[in-house]
Amino acid sequence: QFKLIVENPEKPIASGLQFKAVVEYTPSCAEDLKDKLTLLVDNDIVDIPLLGLIPYCYLETESEIDFGEMVANNKLITKEISIANSGSTSGVFRISYDGAVLVNIKPTRGVVKPKSVRTVKVDICTDAPGVIKEVMKVELEGRGCTEVRIKGVVVEQVLKVLGVSCGKVLKCINFGPLYFGTSKTEQINLYNESPECMDWVAVLEDNAIGGEMGTDLQGSTDAVLRDLSLKNRDVDVSTLLLCVPNQGTLLPYEKSLITLRFSPEKFESDFEVKDSSLIQDYVLFLRFETVGKRGGCLQTLSDGATANTRSHSRQVDLALMGSGFPVMLTFKPGTVIDFKECYLGEQTQVVCTMKNESEFLPVTFSFRKTAHFGISPERGKLKKKSEKEVTFSFSPRQIGTFEMKQIIDIIGTGVDKNNVDVLKTKSFHQVYLTFLGVCKSKRKSVLFTVNPGLTPLISNATGQFVARDAGQLSDTAPVAILKSTQTQIHTHRKNRNCEGDALIAFPNDRAASLRPSEWNKKYRTIFTKTERYNYIDPDFAYTHSERLLRDECKKYYTGFVSRLRQRRLEKEAVRQFHIYNNPVSIGIKPAEGLKSPNISIADFPKEKPQHKMLPLDDNCMLTSRKLAAIVSKSTNKGVWSWLSPMPSSAQEKEDCSLTLTHKQLHQIFIGPSTIDFGDVCVYSTTTKELHIINNLSVHIWIQIEIEVEELYETSPLSQVVPPLTKTHIPVVFETSTVGMFKKSFSYKINNQHIGHVLVVANAMPIELQLSTRELILTPVPGYLAGSEFRRNIQLCNPRNHPAAFIWRPVTGDRKSAFTIKPTRGFVEAYSDLECEVVWHPGFHVPETGEFNLCVRKGNSVNLKCFAKVTIH
Repeated sequence: QFKLIVENPEKPIASGLQFKAVVEYTPSCAEDLKDKLTLLVDNDIVDIPLLGLIPYCYLETESEIDFGEMVANNKLITKEISIANSGSTSGVFRISYDGAVLVNIKPTRGVVKPKSVRTVKVDICTDAPGVIKEVMKVELEGRGCTEVRIKGVVVEQVLKVLGVSCGKVLKCINFGPLYFGTSKTEQINLYNESPECMDWVAVLEDNAIGGEMGTDLQGSTDAVLRDLSLKNRDVDVSTLLLCVPNQGTLLPYEKSLITLRFSPEKFESDFEVKDSSLIQDYVLFLRFETVGKRGGCLQTLSDGATANTRSHSRQVDLALMGSGFPVMLTFKPGTVIDFKECYLGEQTQVVCTMKNESEFLPVTFSFRKTAHFGISPERGKLKKKSEKEVTFSFSPRQIGTFEMKQIIDIIGTGVDKNNVDVLKTKSFHQVYLTFLGVCKSKRKSVLFTVNPGLTPLISNATGQFVARDAGQLSDTAPVAILKSTQTQIHTHRKNRNCEGDALIAFPNDRAASLRPSEWNKKYRTIFTKTERYNYIDPDFAYTHSERLLRDECKKYYTGFVSRLRQRRLEKEAVRQFHIYNNPVSIGIKPAEGLKSPNISIADFPKEKPQHKMLPLDDNCMLTSRKLAAIVSKSTNKGVWSWLSPMPSSAQEKEDCSLTLTHKQLHQIFIGPSTIDFGDVCVYSTTTKELHIINNLSVHIWIQIEIEVEELYETSPLSQVVPPLTKTHIPVVFETSTVGMFKKSFSYKINNQHIGHVLVVANAMPIELQLSTRELILTPVPGYLAGSEFRRNIQLCNPRNHPAAFIWRPVTGDRKSAFTIKPTRGFVEAYSDLECEVVWHPGFHVPETGEFNLCVRKGNSVNLKCFAKVTIH
């Protein structure tokens, strides 16, 4: 098959010259050939090997597909393997798989061009945890069958609560006894034991079975039942327990430090209850769960369907226990301390015994300072069931009757008002005492002695007697300020018409009469009303210009204050006008000529107490009651069928551009997370509803991304859901392939937050079932000779798609005596159809017959018929 074409030279070839030989290869069969070409150079022999190779393909593929660790979250995980062809011609491959785990392989057959690579996608749905060890067979052209191992591990996304110091799993945290108004913190670690990131949120279960909200568990049954009727149970539990942070994202196998703060509060009751009976025990449950996966949350919709947002919840519960106690301090002889009477400059003391009646907690106290009273010791600490003596002293600094309120601060650890996340030592409770005391002055006997000749600053009229204790008095001389009109006994006749505004001077005020005085005031004697000499010192008195300047200054500031007051009144009038100038009140001020109606308590309708829906800010925790109230408000509305596919208004665009927090995403329900169509027929159209409930106070934009051919008819794929609204999207499933279907599609919230929905279906072929495979025809009683035998057979369609059929008789050498009607037709979905089989008697006719029921694009069933002839 090799041909040499050459002209050998007759003469030797000179140096630098060449000659050419051509070898042709013409294969006659598909096999590789080997030969050699002999070249004679002078006396040397050179063998040149010849190889004749047939073109072929050389396909290679990987031996293993490792999916690694995956989380069971209904996602479709895709891996790719490559089939390379390093040959010179195209090669064909075929892939077959019959393992227990559903694996989608695409394509299962194909052609790989020479010097190229073909990619094959292998999908696994992570809907259930388990270990994957499967094998798929790849048949390569020219290489035979090769096995490719598929392995991987699907695990649950597990959250664990671990202790900070021990590192072990925690089930319960006991805060122990605390005083009302104080706080205590505990720290835990939240651990993500899975290979993927996890968005989590904390939910406080305030309506869980087994929870206690301020019940005295140490009391008797009757006492507990009485307390339940007295205490107000409508309490926001999120104020008692704080979790910081209460939402977040955990990386794979990451731990996050969580701080829990317990702050018991005293319940308000309609009846007066002793402090000793106000012991309140709390048992609460804190649930950490994955965002959007509300375990055990079933929402009953208007059409009777039930949407379960998560069948296998990923959550962990932590029990929290604690007790709240009132401060129980008693005082002997009581809370009213009477110091009796005390003289100025003296001190009286009362010893009081202060006792801590609590059996569980100590008390740290601090007395505030009070005028005229002293306490020793001012601060201290009382152990449980202990007492201490405190000395109260009364040291008055002025004369009078005193009734003072003594405040005792109880010190403990509480929440800082400026920063709620920080605890500090502060006064969380006050106890009040009442101090009573009377201060009197001592009476002194003043002894007079004869003045030896030196007149002191203050003396009597004659200056002969001086009081011994006069040095303790003020050095300012008294001046009479009695009105001259009040005495007219010794008034001289010429002074009877004197002005009534003149001041009266005492006889011994000579020292005061020489001091500077006001220029416009006159002084007269006490008896004769004679005008006294009033000296004005020009060095100290105001001049006339200074007096005018002083008056102008006084007028200026008086006018300034008056103008400020007038401006303030005008602003208040304008503010009141704007308040009442609206279409509702039409400018009518309250209590101006209108009489209030007489309302009795019977006029008020009895309403059930409703829980106030507080705004869920960053610091406020989610509680099960709040979530239930929000969901109830959303689901009570009608279902919106047609919504806008795109944000159109300014408010919608603003809302749909927001980045939602984990707590906000947790209030959006899109489910069920697994849509199970069950057994469906190929070529049929089946619809299930994907429910969307928006429990937020803003619009959200839902966008569905479908890449699965079987779900292409799903519409609409985009909707703007208004606040507190529920709607649904019909998911349409159509397939032409028989077998198990399990794929997922994704959706986006506000074009940012991604979620997944798993679609499961078992595609069945079109099928008709017969009521029996063998039909025996017997005559009816009293039949005549030559009468036909008749009997009905039932065709059952168990699928959700109409089935077209045709009866084909199976005939051999002899013609069949059996007929069937109708010979062709349709059987509607989930319905039955009866066909009549007739045997026509005759001479030498067969008593048996067969029919084949042929279903279009479906199965074929054989029916055997027998005629049972009875001869009398």
